[in-house]
Amino acid sequence: MSEVSTPDMVMEAATVAQTRGRSLWADARGRLFRNRAALASIVLLAIVALACALGPSLTGHDYDQVYQDYVRVPATFSSYPLPAQTAPAVDRIASRIRAKAEGLVDEGDRIRLTLVSASTRPVDERLLVYFERSDLFGRAVATGKEDEGRRLAVEVPVKRQHFWFGTDSNGRDLLTRTLVAGRVSLAIGVLATTVAILIGVLWGSTAGYLGGRVDLVMMRVVDILYSLPFIFFVILLVVFFGRNFVLMFIAVGAVEWLDMARIVRGQTLSIKRQEYVQAAEAMGVGTRGILRRHIIPNTLGPVVVYMTLLVPKVILLESFLSFLGLGVQEPMTSWGVLIAEGAKAIQGSVWMLVWPSVFLTSTLFCLNFIGDGLRDALDPKDR
Repeated sequence: MSEVSTPDMVMEAATVAQTRGRSLWADARGRLFRNRAALASIVLLAIVALACALGPSLTGHDYDQVYQDYVRVPATFSSYPLPAQTAPAVDRIASRIRAKAEGLVDEGDRIRLTLVSASTRPVDERLLVYFERSDLFGRAVATGKEDEGRRLAVEVPVKRQHFWFGTDSNGRDLLTRTLVAGRVSLAIGVLATTVAILIGVLWGSTAGYLGGRVDLVMMRVVDILYSLPFIFFVILLVVFFGRNFVLMFIAVGAVEWLDMARIVRGQTLSIKRQEYVQAAEAMGVGTRGILRRHIIPNTLGPVVVYMTLLVPKVILLESFLSFLGLGVQEPMTSWGVLIAEGAKAIQGSVWMLVWPSVFLTSTLFCLNFIGDGLRDALDPKDR
């Protein structure tokens, strides 16, 4: 039998649907996903982060592996060595063996040639190890002898390498180094921003809610720290603690929380006058409970927006410090380090500057578009 809907049942279903409602965060999420620029930026940023996390293990190169025969080779989809590189490399190796290369035949994955001794002595087969020491070839094998060993037929396998982004001034794969640099830059941006947000939110909310002399003293501390030059502060940290990766988090996070403290303090001064805060005070809720349950949660809107704007700022600061030589040091790298190296070699190796700049610029644009989308989504005037 089919169920019959009565007016009471319809009214009850409508009441249940009405009481469920939607939270403000759900509404904000819906508005954010309707923003095409922000949604595309989220997808692109996720792709960049995933590529930086998993890409270095798939390129076939270590970020610090040096190829002496592939210094500043341009980016190409073809595999190295190129046909124009094979013959000169063979001639260089043959000269070290004190022989001359003749009858070179390139079969793609291997080459065949004849080594002719430059003297009356036979070709020393032990010197064929020079082929294996090269970045272009594998272990050479002698396949025949003529003229009492003065003519030696040799078969040499070719090591095929792909450098999609080319190589740098030291012969290291630029794709691998760009992805590893993305790990460092994104890690510094996210972790330093997290440190700045935690300190700034706690400091600003406490100062704004307590007010009075406590607020005066705490904000004067902020003003004093504002007066210290950022570069001077970083140089002092480098002098006392040396150059290390953790230092970047301390240097950047210990300065960037000042803006967040002022923003949260201003929001707290407005929120603590609201009726629900006064009601909590009247019910005997302590200061810690009011801060944790009422003040801080209601400041998260501006905090989230500012966080998306602070991450690109921190990445740019790290790039600036690395450009000055105060940031990440070799063999580790970051986008700022790669851009600094590419700027020095821009005349002859423009790809060294282009690829790190593309990744850095794309990431900064994505974060700014996400910040704009969050600002619009969390704006109470648009609800």
